[in-house]
Amino acid sequence: MLVLLASSNRGKLAELRQLLPESVRVRSADELGIELPEETGRTFLENAILKARAVACASAQIAVADDSGLEVDALDGAPGVRSARFAGEPSNDQNNNALLLQKLAGVEPARRAARFRSVVAVVGPNGETFNSAGAIEGRILETPRGSGGFGYDPLFLPNGLTQTMAELSLDQKNEISHRGVAFRGIVENLLTLLETYES
Repeated sequence: MLVLLASSNRGKLAELRQLLPESVRVRSADELGIELPEETGRTFLENAILKARAVACASAQIAVADDSGLEVDALDGAPGVRSARFAGEPSNDQNNNALLLQKLAGVEPARRAARFRSVVAVVGPNGETFNSAGAIEGRILETPRGSGGFGYDPLFLPNGLTQTMAELSLDQKNEISHRGVAFRGIVENLLTLLETYES
């Protein structure tokens, strides 16, 4: 059984593989040379469906796509859907984190509330579509901590924890992360959809 992830992000690929049975092969669209469309949606859901639909159409396989980002209250919800390209093109985690810290310079800890939000969409070869969402609340630190994860993980301290997202193991991160919650929300329907194409 094959599922294509509409992303070239190795971190997301590892997270999805961790959540699915070993019988399900997960490959990235990137590996098959499928180009992802420009993310022109105004919401995470629009972008997730846009990417999953493009990969499903190009491959005649079941495609999974997530669109996720960071919403910072002190920045009126920015960077939001622009999270990956916050500091401009091409996407660069280091530059994005540096810009976030610059924009939050002088903002006291009590006003650094933020959340990671994710929407995962699945599109089948015949246009079957479903989705799931997840979020995790926390705050933005003044200096990065940890070498795991990707994106804004080193700056994000989840509520109730003493470790940043980048200091957690992949298992720990999947248990609580916005994407872990969203991915788990599609697993049952995804496996059912896979079975219909296998039979």
